[in-house]
Amino acid sequence: MNELKIIIGRSNESLGQAIASYIGIEPTKLLLTNFSDGEIRVQILENIRGKDVFIVESTQPPAENIMEVLLLIDAAKRASARRVTAVIPYFGYARQERKDRPRVPISAKLVANLLVAAGADRILTVDLHSPAIQGFFDVPTDHLTADGIFRDFLLSRMNDELKRGEVVFVSPDIGGVKRIEPLAKELGAPIAVVYKRRDAPNVSSVMFLVGEVDGKVAIIRDDIIDTGGTICSAAKILKENGAKAVFSLVTHPLLSGPAVERLAQSTLDMLAVTDTLPLKSSARENLGERITVVSIAPLLAEAIKSIHEEKSVSVLFEMKF
Repeated sequence: MNELKIIIGRSNESLGQAIASYIGIEPTKLLLTNFSDGEIRVQILENIRGKDVFIVESTQPPAENIMEVLLLIDAAKRASARRVTAVIPYFGYARQERKDRPRVPISAKLVANLLVAAGADRILTVDLHSPAIQGFFDVPTDHLTADGIFRDFLLSRMNDELKRGEVVFVSPDIGGVKRIEPLAKELGAPIAVVYKRRDAPNVSSVMFLVGEVDGKVAIIRDDIIDTGGTICSAAKILKENGAKAVFSLVTHPLLSGPAVERLAQSTLDMLAVTDTLPLKSSARENLGERITVVSIAPLLAEAIKSIHEEKSVSVLFEMKF
């Protein structure tokens, strides 16, 4: 693996370190600081000429995280890296992915254009808010899903309930049905849907439930938990309809605004998230054992090795982690 280099940005250093450790290499040495006025200063301190470079950086707010990955890509290209892959565990600015009303940007396309313009030769990301965003990139893009990580987590936690048919997968909205189908099918569980009308950004109104959850463990699967309103409302209606427990599997734990307080006061029994984003300390303090972090590092590390060795990435969907 001498030609593989891992560069870790500051948006999620712990995940980057875990990926490098899993692969068995040391992260590339960097000078990554800020000038006194706040501008980001980047210098790669090792020779990467002709190397296969992977830059690990999530692009959640603040926008400096996007600027940082752009500068890291540019620095790697100017240092004559053979190939630069932007590893973006959480692809931010993805919730405006279409022009659904007058005078709005298509933010996801803009960020995709910026990454390619900076010099990214390939993109590796996890659970895009909309799968169609994969087509926004004009370079090869590998779109992974956390389903395999969560599948193994569920099998270790509730294998008996799965065998007895006591588990139902729930989409918190109609648009997320396709997201829960693969995991439900693989584990042989039925699905249900919470119908929701969104009246404004970050505000949701739960209407009714489609499906049977009485006496079952209801598992809500979603890509993002932001303010927590959707999942908390879904958990309430599921309990009202007889669910004996409500778990939630969410890839990206943004947990902004009142999210932690809402979750602490909700009927949700457990929230499992991945480490595509650093978990806020307030979440651990207020939720305790009700929140679990399942690492995405093995999945991303295996994907990086497959890309580096020019092997198929699709086989990762069948791997056990």
